[in-house]
Amino acid sequence: MTVAWAPPARAQQGERVRRIDVLMATDADDPEAKPRLAAFVQGLHHSGLIVGQNIAIEYRWAGGNADSIRKYAKELVALNPAVILSHTSTALASLLQETRTIPIVFTVVADPVGAGYVDSLARPGGNATGFTTYDYSIGGKWLELLKEIDPRITRVAVLRDATISTRCQGD
Repeated sequence: MTVAWAPPARAQQGERVRRIDVLMATDADDPEAKPRLAAFVQGLHHSGLIVGQNIAIEYRWAGGNADSIRKYAKELVALNPAVILSHTSTALASLLQETRTIPIVFTVVADPVGAGYVDSLARPGGNATGFTTYDYSIGGKWLELLKEIDPRITRVAVLRDATISTRCQGD
């Protein structure tokens, strides 16, 4: 009888596991959030960052509740992640009130320059950068398009969340 014996494999020195925190203003079952976060994780994977191997992701879902957003922003900053992914203007404002050192990447933020979250889109400065939903400077083009669609239009109303333009208070 022959017995084969292999020495135990030596554990490789694993990479340091970095932490990414995610603050979502939506519910966990939001149908738009799931594919966005799946694409985010896939993008990380393509960059060599693999959940469970060299990164860990901590999620908080605020369900549109401003108090929950503030509470979760404070929690996530206390965890001292490598970076925070922020979804919506309200989440970004709350995070910026909690930290000016942890890098924050934002998405779905209406007017980051006008709100004072970043210095400019080209050179954001500070600890926040990301993606805006649209640039308000194209508002004039929207009006031109409306006039092309119906030249009889004489009045246009714009509904906007006033809290979006609130400048965040720094440290």
